[in-house]
Amino acid sequence: MKPYLSVIIPAYNEEKRIGQTLTAVYTYLAAQSYTWELLIVLDGVTDNTVSVVEKFANGKENIRWIDRKENRGKGFTVRQGMLAARGDIRLFTDADNSTDMSHFDRMKPLFDQGASVVICSRDRKDAQGAVQARPQPFLKRMLGNSGNLFVQIMAVPGIWDTQCGFKAFRAAAAEQIFSISQIDRWGFDMEALALARRFGHRIHVIAANWRDAEGTHVTLGGYLGTFLEAVKVRWNLLTGVYTRQERRLAAAKPHPTPK
Repeated sequence: MKPYLSVIIPAYNEEKRIGQTLTAVYTYLAAQSYTWELLIVLDGVTDNTVSVVEKFANGKENIRWIDRKENRGKGFTVRQGMLAARGDIRLFTDADNSTDMSHFDRMKPLFDQGASVVICSRDRKDAQGAVQARPQPFLKRMLGNSGNLFVQIMAVPGIWDTQCGFKAFRAAAAEQIFSISQIDRWGFDMEALALARRFGHRIHVIAANWRDAEGTHVTLGGYLGTFLEAVKVRWNLLTGVYTRQERRLAAAKPHPTPK
């Protein structure tokens, strides 16, 4: 049976944290009345993450994983999961469980009313009630605040938190967006939102109750690289890169044989 909800967890070297996250996500999903699947996409891990996932999944239904041996980045990993997922709604969440699954309780009514894209935000300017239960380190806050204004100018005006790792898409929107997206690293979130706007999808925002988990894989270089990726998204929009990718995909689709 086709699942209503696919939950995608991208993971790179998460052996210390992913067990708790899988337990929390699975417990939430098992209590729901709708059908679901849990898809873990492993981004060329070099630690024991695969064994942790296999052990957790043993004897449980509706859990599968993709064990890609090459590290390609979070953006590539989420894209792979979004396109491999089977659900009517496809949600990705981080392996550190910084935004817990109960947030989907407030997303679902929006999808039931016809929404195509719903995201969480940690910024009260996006959604009243947004809370960061455990504040980010100073460097993250400084780069986040200054970087967001730049991201708004380049790619996604009007959204103050493009990077919260809890976003959900209706299947048709997910396939539209992620089949042509180009960013493999940390800037993939803003690209996905920019493409959602390009396709005419309204982006609904709910408030996040978010905590900064220890053990982040984001480096200073990664933050600075996100600025360059914002410029790349702008350039791709202006120069028709996404349009050409759409045409290539359309041309590659098999055409029905005339009767």
